[in-house]
Amino acid sequence: MPVKNRLAELQDEIAGWRRDIHAHPELMYDLPRTSGLVAAKLREFGCDEVVEGIGRSGVVGVIRGRSDRRGRAIGLRADMDALPIIEATGLPHASKHPGKMHACGHDGHTAMLLGAAKYLAETRNFDGTAVVIFQPAEEGGAGGKAMVEDGLMERFGIHEVYGMHNMPGLPVGEFAIRTGPIMAATDDFEIAVTGKGGHAAKPHECIDTVLVASQIVVALQSIASRGIDPLKQVVVSVCTVETDSKASNVISQHVRLRGTVRTLDEAVRDRAEAQFRRIVEYTAAAFGARADISWRRGYPVTDNAPDQTGFAAEVAEGVSGRVQRDVAPMMGGEDFSYMLNARPGAYIFVGNGDTAMVHHPEYEFSDAAIPFGSSWFVGMVEARLPAT
Repeated sequence: MPVKNRLAELQDEIAGWRRDIHAHPELMYDLPRTSGLVAAKLREFGCDEVVEGIGRSGVVGVIRGRSDRRGRAIGLRADMDALPIIEATGLPHASKHPGKMHACGHDGHTAMLLGAAKYLAETRNFDGTAVVIFQPAEEGGAGGKAMVEDGLMERFGIHEVYGMHNMPGLPVGEFAIRTGPIMAATDDFEIAVTGKGGHAAKPHECIDTVLVASQIVVALQSIASRGIDPLKQVVVSVCTVETDSKASNVISQHVRLRGTVRTLDEAVRDRAEAQFRRIVEYTAAAFGARADISWRRGYPVTDNAPDQTGFAAEVAEGVSGRVQRDVAPMMGGEDFSYMLNARPGAYIFVGNGDTAMVHHPEYEFSDAAIPFGSSWFVGMVEARLPAT
């Protein structure tokens, strides 16, 4: 089951869709043009059903096979939203909307799944139902959760669900996957440190919040080095420090710290949060300050089911012959995790070649990856719902 000849023939057409989407990026749930284009294409392809507004602005297409003896449905998901980044590629199809950019390749994911939908609607060489899922708000808006809570799985009778993301640095045509956690849970925090401000020449009359905040930042690193089993993974990053004064001779009364904690295991996630709270509160108290914590639980761990990971790897092997079956997990987050919590499935990476990393202003999705990605989507349906 190599790259489908038909999809290779369609590559330029699919790339045209991709570049059009790239030139008109939209953010989060506000996707009127993108979701409208997707819905129109699905109707043009002859999908049996096209439903808009799932999870606010998601689009679902239903394609029935030549038969349905097993009564099973396979879900295939792509994300549609862009990022609030100023594009710096200088390409002819660069973003026409300053401050918005498809810097993560969701334009490519959407186009590849549209290509797969066109092929599946033409051939229908499977027994059951293919459900193509175009999701909003992956970039921090939990669009996957919104679609699941909107009854995605139940309404369309989905039994298994599969997703894919491009990976810069991985050769075009190569795939990478692993059983179990493949992407991290993402929790965000804000710490408000309150002390006693005053003149920098009289620190003894103050409670120095910058000093307290600095001690907190250093102490938080002990979560990874001393608080968690060294065979487990946790990342604690304090990313911003803000004081209420920019003067060089003022001890600020307030400091805010913001950052993120990433984990690959729910038990570790709970333990890391508990240790975080103790360290922050008691470190501040030791200096006579107060620390108030705002903790926001983000996306869960993206956890690939064993059987479905094996199926996904086999299909990828058939498409290209090049599959890393035990790629190292990544500490980035992905809200496809909500779909995997609702149904068994797997998440795979497809190579994007030697390009800038995702979320970079010079990133560009590689159109050469299109036949591989589209063929994998088609292959998952045909392998899991073989024609009888």
